[in-house]
Amino acid sequence: MRTTTLIPRRIATTGITVLGAAGIATAALTGTAHAAPQTAKPAHQTAAQAAAKPAKADDKADDKADKKAEKAEKKDAGKKAEDYPDNLDGWIREAMSIMKKHGIPGSYDGIKRNIIRESGGDPNAVNDWDINAQKGIPSKGLLQVIQPTFDQYHVKGTADKLTDPVANIVAACNYAADRYGTMDNVDSAY
Repeated sequence: MRTTTLIPRRIATTGITVLGAAGIATAALTGTAHAAPQTAKPAHQTAAQAAAKPAKADDKADDKADKKAEKAEKKDAGKKAEDYPDNLDGWIREAMSIMKKHGIPGSYDGIKRNIIRESGGDPNAVNDWDINAQKGIPSKGLLQVIQPTFDQYHVKGTADKLTDPVANIVAACNYAADRYGTMDNVDSAY
């Protein structure tokens, strides 16, 4: 086994501008720090004026970073609609993507099999005849979830609406994972 010994290096921070602690630490490890050349300041420039210049540079850098982040978010938002069509296949794939991030198990086939049995793929399906409906809490959505179950197993980041197709799938799969291990183990009304 080969070991590496880090040799501490001293770097002069005088004149380093807008580098930041991470940049200074990186420079110290790699030995790439270079001091910016010092320029003579006019005698009439006050300390406040001199301090304001780096602040303005920092503000510009922050504004640039904010604009870049906003642009990336817009791009991702547009990509989301493009990646997941507004149909059963798209809803299942989007739900599975969210489930993966939250460690909720379930396969495409297991989810689709249960959706077809429960609602025929209709995100607005409502069961108005079973015991839950008789108690005033009808099952709704693709996987026929009742409101209290949806509320308990709803996953943050999905719509807070029982009949939203993606939110319905994710909450139902979260419930099935808790009760049966995975939606794949559900072969009848649950």
